[in-house]
Amino acid sequence: MTQTVSQALAKRGGQDPAARQEGQRPDKLIERYMGDFAAVLPGFLRPETFVRIAQGVLRRDPKIARVAEANPGSLLAALLDAARLGHEPGTDAYYLVPYGTEIQGIESYRGVIQRMYRSGRVRRVKAEIVRERDHFEYSPADDVPAHRVDWFAPRGEIVGAYAYAELADGSVSRVVIVDRDYIERVKRQSRGSDKPDSPWVRWEEAMILKTVVHRLEPWVPTSVDDLRAAHVAPDAPAVSTPHHPRPLPVEQPIEGEVVPDSDVTGAGEPELPADWPAPAQPGSTGIHP
Repeated sequence: MTQTVSQALAKRGGQDPAARQEGQRPDKLIERYMGDFAAVLPGFLRPETFVRIAQGVLRRDPKIARVAEANPGSLLAALLDAARLGHEPGTDAYYLVPYGTEIQGIESYRGVIQRMYRSGRVRRVKAEIVRERDHFEYSPADDVPAHRVDWFAPRGEIVGAYAYAELADGSVSRVVIVDRDYIERVKRQSRGSDKPDSPWVRWEEAMILKTVVHRLEPWVPTSVDDLRAAHVAPDAPAVSTPHHPRPLPVEQPIEGEVVPDSDVTGAGEPELPADWPAPAQPGSTGIHP
């Protein structure tokens, strides 16, 4: 009789050495469920490569390995999400972050931009931080903002950010702008944003760019599959598949740690196989950042 992951973890109980030999370590679980990753991976990512990269993250980062050992369900859920989005885990497109008692999978702004380029209908994505001494002007009548920076003088505090995309047909997407109040609202609604290991504390600029790029996403074509090779040269007419932007909430921040990516991309939460271990409840393992 084939033993499910849930049964194996139950047998493992209090770190049973015999159970460890049955292949229940996180690196072995990743390999065991290669077929589940393969079911959602886009064609340009080989399942074997994805598994080796994920296992490599565990070898490189002892903290991730320790939390994954205690809560393998959270690791597998994050890896399945990375596979669904077409990202290699543990890279600057998709972070694996040990947060308290679980592994969080976080698609970075670079990852969102990668999916925009994969559509084959985006020439360029512009996402920039604006500081208080920068020159910044934008009117809805303008195609793009005017943003000038003195790189050799103090720029002051961050006051906002903006993003837009230049499309293959020569047009420009909607310009999305977020001010400091909006950024702070997103940050306050992000779990543990004031803790020392929070991405908001460690990588504030990256999180602000992620926030504004997520707000841009409904207005720009994206793809999990890499469709660039299927498109004609940049100077030729763009493929005429219409892109209908989804409604953009006014009061609800769109950011990976506030609103699930499924609400932004329309792709839905990854469906976990029935025999995968459920992520442990916070506080159940005693592991702390």
